[in-house]
Amino acid sequence: MTGSDDDVRVVPAPRAAAAVPSGGDAVAEAVPSGGDAFTEAVAVLPVLPDDEPGERYGLRALTAAWLRGQRSDATRRAYFQDLAGWLDHCARTRLDPLAARRADVDDWTATMTVAVRGGGTRPAGSATKARRLAAVSSWYRYLQSNDAAERNPTLLVRRPSAAEIEAAARKAPTLSVRETAALLDTAEQRARRDGTEAAWRDAAVVALLFYTALRVSAITGADVADLDTEAGYRVLRHALKGKGPGARGYVRLDGDLCRVLDAYLAVRGEDGGPLLVTTPHPHDPRRPGGKRLTQRDVTNILRAQAERAGLPAARKLSPHSGRRTVITTLLGNDVPLPKVQDLAGHADPRTTRRYDDTNHRLAASPVTDLTRIIARHRGEPG
Repeated sequence: MTGSDDDVRVVPAPRAAAAVPSGGDAVAEAVPSGGDAFTEAVAVLPVLPDDEPGERYGLRALTAAWLRGQRSDATRRAYFQDLAGWLDHCARTRLDPLAARRADVDDWTATMTVAVRGGGTRPAGSATKARRLAAVSSWYRYLQSNDAAERNPTLLVRRPSAAEIEAAARKAPTLSVRETAALLDTAEQRARRDGTEAAWRDAAVVALLFYTALRVSAITGADVADLDTEAGYRVLRHALKGKGPGARGYVRLDGDLCRVLDAYLAVRGEDGGPLLVTTPHPHDPRRPGGKRLTQRDVTNILRAQAERAGLPAARKLSPHSGRRTVITTLLGNDVPLPKVQDLAGHADPRTTRRYDDTNHRLAASPVTDLTRIIARHRGEPG
């Protein structure tokens, strides 16, 4: 990169106590769900200079205010983790984030990874890249609005398009009805055999994924208090994606799912808090459990259960596989499109149809209808 010394400022390596693992669970667990503890969470972020005592508009104070202003706990956790990833990159490359340019963000984007089971990593997907860039861009915009940053280096960075994100999501394997049943049976049979909180929780995770079509953010963001009744039916209330703060919906819970969920809650023995939580580590007292499950936790649980069930696609499954499988199963068994669309929460029925892996889009082409209409008025061929 060329330019004067004023254009590119280099920061010293961060103090050891401030180091934050890139995208790790420690970061996800550091951010609280509310209160003044946001300041304590932001204190672990690297690179940012410490605010002066009583400084109202220091970078750390503004970052805490930015997090408080997000619409939900799930967004706060995700944005905190994404910002930590960017600041960790700045620390490793000795870059002042306020002096960063587009090239620096391009370098970060090109090296983005996500953790996988077993301690390894893989390149981040389109949706992950888009979310991380959106989070960091939001942070810079907030700093600019408070006269704390001169530029937003993410503005001109190429982001994955909606089509790319959708195409990546469609790669999530879809299970057949037999495979779905085998997965559900395996998880519940293990829970009945072991009788542990972890086993029943895992069975509940699988059941929620493959009986509701809920997005993983709705499942991990649910609280026990969100279990409710509506018009005499048991439901799970959840936040609606893209509908603004406070927008809520609900999904009906039926027989087999209720059985597993009730068994999990009975073994867990708690009346409140997050619906799905981590369990105490058997050998590490520093990990007492009780933390809300993350998307990575759900992915690991799903893949482990699928491996136990002997499913060929086990290692490629993601939480989105549950949503795709539910929609495909319903459409493939002649459930009316409007009912499936309502369950999926899609504004456009064409979005629901794109999830259907049992029928090619040409199968519903109006060309066939046109052929039949004209054929009624044509003469015999030859």
